Formats: sequence, structure tokens, C-alpha cells
Amino acid sequence: MHVRRLTGGLAAAVVVSLSLTAGQAVAAPADATDSPLAARVFTYDATGSAEFRSAVDRGAAIWNESVDAVELRPVATGQRANIRVLADNGWPRALPTTLGNGTVYIGRQAVDQGYDTIRISSHELGHILGLPDRKPGPCSSLMSGSTAGTACTNPYPNAAEKAEVEGNFGSALVGRAPAVPAVPAGVIVD
Repeated sequence: MHVRRLTGGLAAAVVVSLSLTAGQAVAAPADATDSPLAARVFTYDATGSAEFRSAVDRGAAIWNESVDAVELRPVATGQRANIRVLADNGWPRALPTTLGNGTVYIGRQAVDQGYDTIRISSHELGHILGLPDRKPGPCSSLMSGSTAGTACTNPYPNAAEKAEVEGNFGSALVGRAPAVPAVPAGVIVD
């Protein structure tokens, strides 16, 4: 489980406890690292992702390793998922509805052209987490997508991409439409 830390005045307001040290009352420090908050959990349903199931699970795990504000978990049987992941014969794309919610397609067209399935999965999940495409871009940028070429297999977000996701989910923006361009009708293709 990922843990977020309270910061600033909120941490000071929360840390009101006193501890006794050598018979003397001492206020507990208002250290931001002392007050954890749980990550926002979003579930994903990859049952429709066919042969890409393990790539989807790995892409979600990469985001879980990379950021503290979000945790992506497989949906429990009988529950509704925040994110649906499907396989089709088109190009990979994401259809975000609100921040942390939407549909991802792992398109076989890009896989057939030689693009890495784990990078595709991680990239498309990045759109659901509020990241736009950054084209053209280097392989070190996950959101550069296909412009990094088929030789690029890097499935990890860079520091700026991680920080942007942390910022997206560390605020009251969750549940709102993501700040990613709609191409066309809410579809993010890459």
C-alpha cells in the first residue's frame, strides 16, 4: 500500500498530541512525514485485454512503484472497475472519462508493428491518470508514446510525469475530467 504524507498547516493541525518526556509535556513535532494518508485506489478490469493481460498487470504495477498518490488494483469479482482495459485490432488509445476513470484499448496494430506491450499499457494508463501525449519525445518520456520508436521499451514514467500524477491526485481534482486533449470525442490515441 502506498502512503501519502500530510504537509504544511494540515500536518500541524493534525499533530496535536502531546508526549511526556522526563515528566515534561512536549508537543509532538509537526513533521510532514509523521502523518500518512492512504493512496487513492482505482480498480482496473483487464479481463477483456486477452493476450495482453500480463502487460496490463505489469503496467499497473509500474505506476504503483512510481507514485505514492495512486494505487491501481485489479477489480474484485462482481465489482465495477474504474478502468476497463480491452484488446482490439486498432491502435492503442485511452478514453478518459474523469481523472482515474475510463477505458484503455491495447491495440494489436501497434504490437504488430513492434511496439512493446508493457510500454503501451503503462502509457495508456498514464492517460487515465491525467497525462497528455508529449510528442515528439525521447524514450525516457513514457508519454512520448510511439514517437520514441519501436526500439524503445521503457515503460517507466520520468520524474516530471511522476510529479504531474502526484499533483493530479494530491489535490481535489479527482473525479473531474482529466486535463488531456480530446482527440476525437475524448479518445487519446497513441
